[in-house]
Amino acid sequence: MAARFTRAELESFRDAEVPDLLPGAGGPPLRLLFVGINPGLWTAATQTHFAHPGNRFYPALARAGVIERAVDPAAGMSAQDRDHLLQRGIGVTNLARRATARADELTVEELREGGRRLVRTVRRTGPAVVAVAGITAYRSAFGVRGAKQGRQPEDLEGAQLWVVPNPSGLNAHETVDSLARAYAAPARAAGVL
Repeated sequence: MAARFTRAELESFRDAEVPDLLPGAGGPPLRLLFVGINPGLWTAATQTHFAHPGNRFYPALARAGVIERAVDPAAGMSAQDRDHLLQRGIGVTNLARRATARADELTVEELREGGRRLVRTVRRTGPAVVAVAGITAYRSAFGVRGAKQGRQPEDLEGAQLWVVPNPSGLNAHETVDSLARAYAAPARAAGVL
């Protein structure tokens, strides 16, 4: 069941950070690292990636078979849900650390710094595949103007690099089905599917 927040409550989470969802020492290997643009205010309020009730990330993962159970993170993700993702070899991080109401509030320099931080994270965690959710943010973060969605020609620190559609409800032309198809491809490459 979704939590309920007033606009003022959500605004109080502006610039907050959300910890990465990554396996700890001795945990299962990280196979697929999803990279969001930055935490939204709802995500910051619940400390759960892609938590806004209108976000299609978890429904698309379930539809694609990437996860084997429904996850409803709108009130915060349960320990069992986090464990399910980690046991499947799935992690989540963001390019930019600070929470905003909209991703277009970020500066290009924040995204570039996020790209550099992502390189360090991938070097440290060693996923097989990295999937960045958002073509415009990817282009800004890595200075690749002509990049298109899908598998990128260059790897990132030894990991296959993919760009997939952003699951935000603001990305209205995408559906749960189209997102599921897009997320299934890097999941297959990572051996999750």
